Amino acid sequence: RATAHLPSLLDERLDEMGLDYTILYPSMSLSFLDMTDGELAGVLCRAVNRMHARVFAPYAERMCVGALIPMNTPEIAVEVLDDALALGFKAGVMSGYALRPIAAIERAHGALEPPVLRWDTFGLDSAYDYDPFWARCVEAGFAPVAHSSTQRYHVARSPSNYVYNHVGGIGRCQEALAKSLLMGGVTRRFPKLRVGFLEGGVAWACSLFADLLGHWEKRNARAIEALDPDRLDVDALLHYFDRYAADDVKARRDRVRAFFAKPAARPEQVDEFAAAAIETARDLHDLFVPHFYFGCEADDPLAAWAFADRVNPLGARLRAMLGSDIAHWDVTDMTLPVEEAWEMVEHGTLGAPEFREFAFLNAVRLHGGMNPRFFEGTRVA
Repeated sequence: RATAHLPSLLDERLDEMGLDYTILYPSMSLSFLDMTDGELAGVLCRAVNRMHARVFAPYAERMCVGALIPMNTPEIAVEVLDDALALGFKAGVMSGYALRPIAAIERAHGALEPPVLRWDTFGLDSAYDYDPFWARCVEAGFAPVAHSSTQRYHVARSPSNYVYNHVGGIGRCQEALAKSLLMGGVTRRFPKLRVGFLEGGVAWACSLFADLLGHWEKRNARAIEALDPDRLDVDALLHYFDRYAADDVKARRDRVRAFFAKPAARPEQVDEFAAAAIETARDLHDLFVPHFYFGCEADDPLAAWAFADRVNPLGARLRAMLGSDIAHWDVTDMTLPVEEAWEMVEHGTLGAPEFREFAFLNAVRLHGGMNPRFFEGTRVA
């Protein structure tokens, strides 16, 4: 418990834990990222960031802290990011969503208490254009990571059981953000942007990648046009009804014809992958795999799924990273997470080269890939 609160003690014990360098993210103050009052969230996050910059400055060789970046609006996010950069921060954590009132409900009923809110995930259907924030991240070489959960908001929620709510809660939230960024075209417009997802594991991302590819194959612009109901040959269809339908159906032949001949109601946007400009399956791979990085706890055996290129479509190897969570209340011994992660090699689910990617290389790809100077002056330089 003392090590979780005292940076000098943590610095002294890192070798004992098997950690050369660690990127730390705030815990209790993460709640500031969920505030609906953006102005207050910005003030509180800047205050926390200034405290952490001061407290952790002496330990920069072995550790750095991620700044809190509130995402209520892109203007607030850029303002707090710039302040953090001026303080020397090179990593930061944002919420996976912003809570927005539903305009139609407010127009009909006024402001409600408690409020009825929707999730805004900064890409698809966002209330704001967040491109200025992503552009600033790329310009500054700053790889944002997200940490949020559906625990408080998911419809299947237990009023009495924490474990029921916790299982899958973070992964569901991270999935919503990743889908939004890809289908909203963010990774298309910002090819250098890299985003991390903390603590939810990688199994949800493997499933999401396969689901997106399956949906694209059936619902891309060309495939969906082939299913246009207006292309139906109604006369040929009725030929089969005349031969095979029951008598009571044949008696309503005119109504059957009218049903199938009715013009289709076409949506404004038929190609739902248009914002991402996905033309081929390889496009989807390239807009997903190199852009997203997934923090996995040491005892998560499904971290190995990320490297299962014989299972993942297109031979994909997702960018899973070791998130040791050494200060978690349920990590009773801080010296065990790295050892526990190595058990995947001992059990044969990961090879030593994959473990190197998991415990080292993918974190370098995330942060060093956007900022080649990220590790200057550190133990791993």
